[in-house]
This record gives sequence, C-alpha cells and structure tokens, in this order.
Amino acid sequence: MKKILIAGVTSGSGKTSVVLGLLATLSKQYQIQPYKVGPDYVDTKFHSRIVGRDSRNLDNFLVPDAQTLNYLFNRDTEKIDIGLVEGVMGLYDGLGIDKDSHSTASIAKMLDLPVVLVVDGHAASTSVAAIVKGFQVFDEKVNIAGVIINNLKSDHHFQLIKGAVEKYDNIPVLGYLPHCDEIRLPSRQLGLVPDNELPQVDKKIAKLGELIADHVDLPRLVGLMKEDHEPIVAPTDFHPAHLRLGVGYDDAFSFYYEDNLNLLNRVGVELKFFSPLQDHQLPDVDALYLGGGYPEEFASELAANTQMKAAIKQFSETGGPIYAECGGLMYLGKRLVDHDHSYEMVGVFDGVSEMTPRLRRFGYCFAEPIQDTILAKKGSQVRGHEFHHSTFAPGDQLKPVLQMKKVIDGQVVSQWTGGYQVRNTFASYLHIHFYQDPTIFNQLLTSLGAMENANS
Repeated sequence: MKKILIAGVTSGSGKTSVVLGLLATLSKQYQIQPYKVGPDYVDTKFHSRIVGRDSRNLDNFLVPDAQTLNYLFNRDTEKIDIGLVEGVMGLYDGLGIDKDSHSTASIAKMLDLPVVLVVDGHAASTSVAAIVKGFQVFDEKVNIAGVIINNLKSDHHFQLIKGAVEKYDNIPVLGYLPHCDEIRLPSRQLGLVPDNELPQVDKKIAKLGELIADHVDLPRLVGLMKEDHEPIVAPTDFHPAHLRLGVGYDDAFSFYYEDNLNLLNRVGVELKFFSPLQDHQLPDVDALYLGGGYPEEFASELAANTQMKAAIKQFSETGGPIYAECGGLMYLGKRLVDHDHSYEMVGVFDGVSEMTPRLRRFGYCFAEPIQDTILAKKGSQVRGHEFHHSTFAPGDQLKPVLQMKKVIDGQVVSQWTGGYQVRNTFASYLHIHFYQDPTIFNQLLTSLGAMENANS
C-alpha cells in the first residue's frame, strides 16, 4: 500500500476540501483506505461515503502504543492501493505547545508518512514560500514532500506562488483548488455538518473531484507516495467474548470509531444495529451501546418515539447493561432542553441536558473512576475525548462516578467530575478508543455480560 498524508498550515486552510476532492477522483482508479488524524467523527463519514470503505481514526493520545497504532493503520489493507490520511488542525498543532504532543506531525513521523501541505494562498504570493520554508525547517524529521494551494481565483496567481515556492523551497507545488462557492461545505461545532444532513452533498463532492482532477498533477502526487513495508503485528491481549450487543445507530447516533466496532467483531461480539429514531422495539440482545451524535438535532423525533424510550428504560430497570457516550448520556436523561424547547428523553438518569451557545468541553482528558463502573474499575485510568455544546445537570440523588482531568505539557490544567451509573447503566460525555488498553476493553465487555472474559 502506498501512503501519504494531507496536512494544513492551519485549521480552515482547505485540507478537508482537498482530501474529499482527491478521494473523489483517485477512487475512480485506485482502491483507497482513508484515515483521519485525531478523534473526529464527521470527516470520516465523508471519506467513507466517497470510497465505500469505512474511514479510520489515527490518534496517538487515545491509542498511545506505537505498535498498536501501526497495526490499526495497516490492518486489512492487502488489497488497498493507497492509504490517504487527512490531518487535523495545523500540521504542528497538538496538545499544548509541544509539536510532537498528539499533532498531525507526530503521526506523520510515527507512521513514516510523506506530507503534502495545503496552504490557503488567496491573499499572498511569494510570502507563501516563507510559510512553506518555516514548516520545512521547524522539524526536518517531517517529510514535507509537496504543496497544494487552496482558494485561488486565477491560474496566473497560482503560477506566481508555484514559482516562488519551487525557487526558494525546492519542493514541488502539485497544483491548486480554485475558489468556488458551489463546493462550500457548512460547519457546525468546529466541524462539518454531517454528510447525511446536507442536500446535494454528492454533487458538491463530485465537483471537488472535477476541480482537483483539472488543477492538480495527480500522477506526480502518486509518485510522491511511499510504499509501506512495516510489519503488521496484531495485539493479542484482547479476550474472546460471547455477547449480543445492540448498537444504536442512525442520524442522531452515529459517532462510533470504526476500529471500536471492528474490535468488537474481532473478539466475537455479535453487533445488532437499531435506530432510536425509527425502531419501536429493541433487538434481542444482552447489552446496549449508545454512541455519540447530534441528538439535539433530532430531539423532537426521539421524544416522539415513546415505544423505544420505554423499551430502553425497561431494559435498564431489569438490569440490562448499557454503555453510553456523550449523545447517549443526553438521550438517557429525563429531558433535553434546547433554547425554549424541552423534550422528554428516556429517563434512566435523573438529570437534564441543556444545549449551550458555547462549547463547554473540548479536548483530550483522563478519567479515573471513583468507584467500580461498567467502563472500568476504581483507580484505573481511562484516556478519552470530550466535545459537547451542552451541560448535564444531575438530580440530587445522582452522583458522578468519574474524576476527570486535562493535562497539558505535563501540568494538570483543569479538573471536573462526570459520568453516572444507575444499576448496570453507565453514561458519560467521554468518548473512548477500545484499543487504548486491553485491560479496560476486557473489563468493559465483562461488565456488559461477556463473562467468558473474566476467566480467559
């Protein structure tokens, strides 16, 4: 498999548009496995939509072991021609000021990925060469192999930038993506609006592919890609499990890491997908998994499906194990409040979710259970990610079970509590990656009813 990473100078530089265009045009000729650096759920859905293959997240905070991350990059790629990775934020932006602290650059070095740098060139010419030079010398261990310019209105402007960069930086400029209002993709909460909510999304993606095909030297780009010869070593500490797991999956709940679902399948868990929006009864399962998403965008429909709400509440009240993340927590509370509207939710937890105009939590964090929970036992440490425009206010009798902290450059910069457990139902704002630690994953499956794990 040949491999390459598309990175931006900054957030908003146009790397996502370039990546979508590249996927659209290259997938006509090659089998492509797409990836996204970081914990993003939405960009991966766009990738998957284009190539017809689930995109994967590459995150060295959530999965700190280098060998495991290499396995997640290379697994099931025997018939893949190109592994195309989309970066996150700017190339060197990560957690704090350390350029190697969970940045796109750190992933590029860990996986030996050539980097194509995307620069927004609409308001500059020769100065773009200075920008590129800075990125080259800032960390010479990062292999910046080429440049693509975004947001230009003329070929003349492109030729000026191309000439300057190739003269001063000795690096190929592969082409550009023209300014085009027709291809603009709307954003929500620091990311794109999900593909399934966008009218004419396929038309926009097709146009991006046409523009990239017309203005980027694709053969030269493919020539910059590096052949991957890294050995694939699969982690072996995950225990087999016999479990039927109901996974809530629809327009309201779709934030699941592909690697998480793959690992569940790999150890023997039978996944049964259902829709909290459309279905009126649960499948025949041993446990439930409710992921994140945008329940607030579908709150009226979720509230109106009283049969599903009753089925989930009864499942919990009779001891059925439930594990829920972020949107799942909001759904399992009593009510969801959005501006002047209040919607009745499942009611497993005595608490109210309320949407907020500002982002309340964003970023990587550590969670330590203060009692044994479905997720992990007391005293263990779980790596996760929070991202939410809401708060969850618990009732007087509902107490948090997680001590949370955010650590930047070795210093604890904030602490808070979160996560709730009632009977065998656990929910929190925390998104986790199952490959971070086999001990945590095995414990979670044991909690969900796969008791074989405890003795394997």
